[in-house]
This record gives sequence, C-alpha cells and structure tokens, in this order.
Amino acid sequence: MKVLVTGSSGWLGRHLLPILREAGQEPLGLDVVGSAWTDVIASVADRAAIDDLFTQHRFDGVIHAGALHKPDIARYPQQAFVDVNVTGTLNLLDAACRHGVQRFIFTSTTSLMINQRIRNEQWDAAIWLDETSGPIEPRNIYGVTKLAAEALCRQHHIERGLSVVVLRTARFFPEEDDTLADLPGPNLKANELLNRRATVRDMARAHVTALERVSERGFGLYIVSAPTPFARSDTLALKTDARAVILDRFPEADALYTGAGWSLPKSLGRVYDGTLIERDLGFRYETRFSDVLAALRDGRPSPVAHDPSYTSPIVHPG
Repeated sequence: MKVLVTGSSGWLGRHLLPILREAGQEPLGLDVVGSAWTDVIASVADRAAIDDLFTQHRFDGVIHAGALHKPDIARYPQQAFVDVNVTGTLNLLDAACRHGVQRFIFTSTTSLMINQRIRNEQWDAAIWLDETSGPIEPRNIYGVTKLAAEALCRQHHIERGLSVVVLRTARFFPEEDDTLADLPGPNLKANELLNRRATVRDMARAHVTALERVSERGFGLYIVSAPTPFARSDTLALKTDARAVILDRFPEADALYTGAGWSLPKSLGRVYDGTLIERDLGFRYETRFSDVLAALRDGRPSPVAHDPSYTSPIVHPG
C-alpha cells in the first residue's frame, strides 16, 4: 500500500514512517522542512503542490499528521492555523476523493475537548472523557482548527464516501510542558500515563492499525491514550486524593517513586478513556503506567520519551 504521510519530519512522523515500512507499506513523507523521513518538501496549504503530488503518485491511503500545534500559537498568527490545519486538510481530502484514494487517517487532538472549565478543574470530581463527551468547546485556535478539520473529514465521508478514521491523540510530545513546571519532565510524563498520555510508538502504531482497518469502519473517531487503571467510579476520589487511589492499584509505586525522587499526583482533574479503539479496531497498547513502574524496579530507562531540547521542525506555516 502506498501511503502519503504528512508531517513526516515531526515527532510522530519520524516514528510513523519506520513502523509503516515494518508493516510492509510504502510511505512517502511530506513536510515543510527536510529530514531523513521526508521525501517531498511542500505545504499541505499549497493546493497546487498537493494536486501535483496526487497526480504523480497513485496513493492507496493518506495519514494526515502534519499541522500547526499548540506551541505554535506563540509563533504564528491565527490565519496560519486556518491555512494549514483547515485548508490544508481540505486540500488533502479533496485530492484523495478525486484520485480514488480509499483510506484517510486524520491526526487530531484531545486538546480540543478541553474547554476552559475543564482546564480550570471547576468540578468536585475528575472529568471522564471519551468519544461521547461534549459539548466540544475548544479554548484556543489550535483546538478550533482541529475540530473544523474533523468536521471536514466527516463531511467527506458522508458526501463522497471516503473512509476516514480520526484519531484524537492525547499527550505524546517529548519536550517540557509549557504550563506545568512543578515536577521534573520524566516524572510528569510518567504520571500522565495514568490519565492523559501515550508513548509516541503507541501513537504511531495506532495510526497503522487505523490505516489497515479504516475500510471496515467507513468512519470512526477514537481517543488514543494509554489505558487508564481507573474506573468512572473513581472520579471523586481521584480529585480529592489521587495518590491513595493509585497506591490501591499499585502498592509498590510509593517505594519506587521515592527511590527515583519522584512524586505521585495528589489530584487528577480529568481522565481520557482510550479503550474504544481497542474494542473497535483490535488495537493493543504496548505501554501503560505499570511499564513505568517495571522500568523503575529494574533500573531501566523509562518507556516514555523525554527530550527537553526538542522543538518542532516546522519553521514556516506555508
């Protein structure tokens, strides 16, 4: 299967291309900057360039992972987000339909599900978030444009018969958090595997599974976040004393975290449920919180990548 992968120079793209090849696919990487994973340098916002690309290659599928992201809010105007995240997605969808491409995977984000009230944790219990949660009220231009792009994907399935899977990815970036600084990065990322993160490898694997199964679904929307050890019945306790709930599930976590100089979260305000993709598509996550504890126990590196020097390779919005 020949697959166009946008955002190939990014954090997800550089992990996705090798996994696609391992699965026997033929990926072609597209990005606005060059890298070892990129074959074509162009912007998805350039309709003529996209049309030429689809004319030159007989793609069987598209994985659209390229976008301007939340850190880019400080670097680019809102119009750039519309150009890349909305118009760029429309360009790819239209080209896919006109050229008979049967499979389209769109990388979205759980960030668009977090309105200001959820962000401020205004409730007495943690918020349980799954694919039925709503209303969706994005709090910034990143979320607004991603939600609009999701709607375009659904429209092209309904009106033009394109098979589409939308993946709302939880956190998987390697760099430091730009809003939370009370814990060291590796500690924070380990904690997030409990409720709002997956490894970049699992993110890439989820895209490959979606590509392989999209024709069976017609249209699907899935959260991708490592399976939480919690249940909906835990939400009140998670908000008031998350540490106690965690130690009830993982008694060894206290000693392992103490030995690493880490801290468990005292309170959790939201939990992403990433299990529907397992039930619908047969996807299986490789890494969850218990694997972090196993790595601490065995003296191995954490399975969650942390790179405080990482910055997005996108230097021009198109």
